Amino acid sequence: MARPLRALTRGGRDPFLAAPWLAIALFAAPLGTGLAGTLLPAFGWLPALGGAAFGVAPWQRLLAMPELAGAVRVTLTSGVLGTLGALALAVIFVAGLHARPVFAWLRPCLLPLLAIPHLALAIGLAFLLAPSGWVARLVALPLGWDRPPDLATVNDPAGLALALGLALKEAPFLALMLLAAAGQVEAPRQLAVARSLGYGPGEAWLKVLLPQLYPQLRLPLFAVFAYSLSVVDVAIVLGPATPPPLAPLILRWLNDPDLSLRFPAAAAALLLVVLLAVSLGGWRGLERALARWLRPSLGRGAAPRCEPLLRVGGALSAVSVVGLGLLGMLALSLWSFAGRWEFPALLPEAWSTRSWSRALPLLGGPLWTTVWIAALCAVVALVLVIACVEHEALGGRRPTHRVLALAYLPLLVPQLAFLFGFAVLLAYLRLDGTALAVVWAHLVFVLPYTLLLLREPWLALDPRFARTAHALGKGELTVLVRVKLPILLRPVLIAAAIGVSVSTAQFLTTLFAGGGRVPTLATETLAMASAGDRRSAAVGGLVLALLPLVAIALATAWPRLRARRRQGLP
Repeated sequence: MARPLRALTRGGRDPFLAAPWLAIALFAAPLGTGLAGTLLPAFGWLPALGGAAFGVAPWQRLLAMPELAGAVRVTLTSGVLGTLGALALAVIFVAGLHARPVFAWLRPCLLPLLAIPHLALAIGLAFLLAPSGWVARLVALPLGWDRPPDLATVNDPAGLALALGLALKEAPFLALMLLAAAGQVEAPRQLAVARSLGYGPGEAWLKVLLPQLYPQLRLPLFAVFAYSLSVVDVAIVLGPATPPPLAPLILRWLNDPDLSLRFPAAAAALLLVVLLAVSLGGWRGLERALARWLRPSLGRGAAPRCEPLLRVGGALSAVSVVGLGLLGMLALSLWSFAGRWEFPALLPEAWSTRSWSRALPLLGGPLWTTVWIAALCAVVALVLVIACVEHEALGGRRPTHRVLALAYLPLLVPQLAFLFGFAVLLAYLRLDGTALAVVWAHLVFVLPYTLLLLREPWLALDPRFARTAHALGKGELTVLVRVKLPILLRPVLIAAAIGVSVSTAQFLTTLFAGGGRVPTLATETLAMASAGDRRSAAVGGLVLALLPLVAIALATAWPRLRARRRQGLP
């Protein structure tokens, strides 16, 4: 197929030949140099700070830190429970509800929930789960409480609130990945065959589809696990402070006035990579053990008691994922306009716009910076990804697991493991503290998401469209602009909107690349949340959430309006 396509182009040349190399360089250069820039200080080599000899002194100092053991424990607890919770919620949500009419209403909610930045949802969940939050107020009214309970429901020492926040935020991502993978295995036909053998819809999904889909879900699941182990902004809002998880503790050491702490901080960043590698190895071993244990049950026939449990579980997962997410956003809205609001009242006693008038002047500059950086990242990522998939389509190559693994690489490495070294590279290039450095840092994460969202729809396009246009004498660029882009407008816009969301949510990358001199909504909102002012934090969180939601709304509405206009409808 590739030869006829190239034969119809002018000269048989591929105009997108350099695109894959440029895309790889954009995220591989920061990743490779960043890891090297963290590895060397971890073993004592950083001449700028007096480290001119290799050794294990940074590791000895790290192991002597009294907070280390507690930080590792909280990191593993919240990371493992958050990832397992997200997987369970996603699987039960799809398996238990996919055949019910309510699923048609719930499925469109997954994309907006995915687009909401982690920090905004974490602040909303904190408003719900705090001792004086909505959940406690609902319990206080019937029990007659007049003061909040003395219970650490947020920032608890075990990190359970952090695990819950991670599970609720990552479940929509895994559910969408499951649904996308199901479209590649002829799911309706297989489910119909299973139903004819007596299986219920939920049990058929679990026993027939899930074993086929899990290999495609493994890399997204590992990306969720890597993020859960190394998250900083959500951990600051929901996680414990004494000791904090390992990632916030590393950030604290890196920002300490004592510059010698950079060496144990680099060692701790490598320790985070080791924890991730060991955990993923254990996860793979658990996969094999569960496969051997569950394989006999797949051939035992239908289990009538399974279906009611799946329906109840699907309803509970929908309430947890969609319900708590929407309630968190509602809590942000109420707190941003709340005046006097005493416990245990469910609603504020007075309303005020004072929080907005106080916070908006502080957020105006960061908002504009966030908008143009996110828009630029989305556009650059789209151009590069479209050129890459066009090169792949022209060459007749199909996606492989190695290519997917390469695309996921920036998502599978803890950010702190390479951002410190990347900051050193930026300083060497004299780009540190500039907006260009922030754009480059954001692209490291926007590119993989855009590539993964756009590759499958692009390569699934019927090649006869392009062949017909080539037969009429049109070149590759003309076919791309006049044929392919109009047909694939919706997935292109969705990928761009998710790119905007990913860029908007970047906190650590902005902090390291910008050196604190390029404030964005994420950095300012976390500063407001850390200051303890609920109303200002609510305003910042709401503005932070609205930007990606507006992008998602435009991405879904524009193709519909365009289609209606072309059909001549009013």
